[in-house]
Amino acid sequence: MSRVRYLGLTALLSLSLLGCQKAKPPEPVSPPAAQVSAARLTKAAEEPGQWMTYGGTYAEQRFSTLAKITRDNVKALGLSWFADYDTNLQQTGTPLFIDGVLYVSTAWSKVYAYDAKSGKQLWQYNPKVPGEWAAKVCCGLVNRGIAAYNGKIFVGTLDARLVAIDAKTGKEAWSTVTLDDANRDAPIQRYSITMAPRVVKGKVMIGASGGEFGVRGWIAAYDAETGKQVWRFYTVPGDPSKPQENAALEKAAKTWPKTGDWWSVGGGGTVWDAAVYDPKTDLLYFGTGNGTPWNDQHRDPSGGDNLYLASIVALKPDTGEYVWHYQETPADTWDYDAVSPMMTADITVDGKERHVIMQPSKNGFFYMLDAATGELLRAAPFTDVNWAKGVDLKTGRPNVVKEARYHDKPWNLQPGVQGGHGWHANAFSPETGLIYIATQNAYFPMVADPKYKHTDVGYNLGLDFTAPMTYYQKNPKEKSGFVGYLQAWDPVSGKQVWKGEENQGPTGGALATAGGLVFQGGGSASELRAYDAKTGEKVWSVSTQTAVLAPPITYELAGTQYVAVSVGGPVPGGYFAPNYSRLLVFALNGKAVLPPTKEYTPPPIDPPAADASPEVVQLGSERYGSYCAACHGQNGQTRGATFPDLTRTPLLHTQEGFNQVVLQGGRTDKGMVGFDSVLKVEDAAAIRAYLIARATELKNAPPPPGTAPKQAHEEK
Repeated sequence: MSRVRYLGLTALLSLSLLGCQKAKPPEPVSPPAAQVSAARLTKAAEEPGQWMTYGGTYAEQRFSTLAKITRDNVKALGLSWFADYDTNLQQTGTPLFIDGVLYVSTAWSKVYAYDAKSGKQLWQYNPKVPGEWAAKVCCGLVNRGIAAYNGKIFVGTLDARLVAIDAKTGKEAWSTVTLDDANRDAPIQRYSITMAPRVVKGKVMIGASGGEFGVRGWIAAYDAETGKQVWRFYTVPGDPSKPQENAALEKAAKTWPKTGDWWSVGGGGTVWDAAVYDPKTDLLYFGTGNGTPWNDQHRDPSGGDNLYLASIVALKPDTGEYVWHYQETPADTWDYDAVSPMMTADITVDGKERHVIMQPSKNGFFYMLDAATGELLRAAPFTDVNWAKGVDLKTGRPNVVKEARYHDKPWNLQPGVQGGHGWHANAFSPETGLIYIATQNAYFPMVADPKYKHTDVGYNLGLDFTAPMTYYQKNPKEKSGFVGYLQAWDPVSGKQVWKGEENQGPTGGALATAGGLVFQGGGSASELRAYDAKTGEKVWSVSTQTAVLAPPITYELAGTQYVAVSVGGPVPGGYFAPNYSRLLVFALNGKAVLPPTKEYTPPPIDPPAADASPEVVQLGSERYGSYCAACHGQNGQTRGATFPDLTRTPLLHTQEGFNQVVLQGGRTDKGMVGFDSVLKVEDAAAIRAYLIARATELKNAPPPPGTAPKQAHEEK
């Protein structure tokens, strides 16, 4: 038998055998999800079609070299697809795009994964944060972003966990409680996490919020594979009678009181947003927040600098060892956190090439520092400032206006505690040399509270938080208001190049591209915009039906450039109105259309008879200011529609129903815990009487808009 005939028989035999059993089709082979390595993160700029980390690359410039969408063709940009979220709350998250998949975090620390071309939802992860934890969160149930590494997506949760999610399945890989040993078993745990984690050389870096309540700030590193803590750096010293954890804290302790119990309530200094890793210097930079309480007279009457509050700090990421710091606001008493977004860049300064770190700070000054040493190179106001007359470049210290410390009388602070710039992302274009700053022009009356006592429920500020409700009534000619806008800023000359349009309240984050564009959310204006990066001309915009606070990203898939942004925030109608929280994805010639908005009529202001005595109403005003105003705002009308409008609630009609919620925690599952540990029955009655009085005034004679800040301070 010839070899050919033999092979033929073998083939026939094989076919006959296959006919006896059904052949199984081969399993489809899909690429691994989120295979982001340390090397890939370091060289992220070489993959401009991806968006693998919070700021686009480790430099966090939020600049993309993609240029298929340009100033000339941007008018053809249209909606490609959208995906609705299962929440009606504010959205602040930066999406990630990795190898065909979009990942995004939403309110309540949830995470979604979508097919980046079709918009099909691949999975959703819900960390199931207890509703009652909302009472331990400063300023909204938000999450600003996620991180990716080696097949996992990392998210920090409102109840202070760090969670690793399998990027393919959406299943939890591990979860770690980030509270330190001293706080892990404490009966009162007032930390939360809203910041985006950063991954550096296989370690996940994360900090926590809580400076308004009474916590000790820190940033920590966790092993990305196991969730085990590698190191922890505290931002303020502990008990002054005991040795501190390291030499850096021993140095800091000299700037705090040597006696007293300030340390027992933490001291503050939380790391709740900015963190940047720089491969060139191999340093991790992060910003620290306000002290606890805000008012330094209650924290440190001696007037110490209180390191490392309101500072930029540089550490070695492998060990957490301190390298340098720069304190932007010594003895901070204005909630001037130094946690606004930062970025690194190579810039010619005074004729010399410098590798720098830049930050437009909440205190209204733009700072440029040498990234290796922390040397101050530039400090100039980028918005109106009245608390200081500049910064001494030799000493690095601000020239503080004495009266601004409000020891003896109120001070109408500018920028207010909302900040000249908050968490909203900036962008920097190496092509224009400009930094695009999400700027705020805001006022806030600072009034000391001489009766301040630390509390385990509510804020610990040392301020009269009813001041916005009373100060402008007594001083109607004083400046007030809160507007946001995008500006282009020359970081070398310290001058504004152009300014975008203003909108009420905070504005949105920015994205710069090599197409000569800057994309930016219009905040409460419910609009996504594109500006000419050089001139500031508005060349494109689209209605988003809801606020746009989060920054956009851009990515490329199958030869098409996309722009994606997470939207959702205040809309007319208040807390119960639909706010159309979604992920929106745009491309040239996109044809998708959003569904029409739904009509919504808020309940009327219809309070019962205002029959309480002026003394009872005054007591209610004081209690409301101490325990309610931070969330429910001026006159019970919530800032930013994040919480219900109490002038419209039916709970005003019965004291029993009011007590059930306010004292007994009848809506704990929605974040409204009971306050019976600090409020008595007569206090609740007085608060209700105060709200009835305010609702009656609003019904009969609505005050003009813009007479007080709409938002107390920035989300943390």
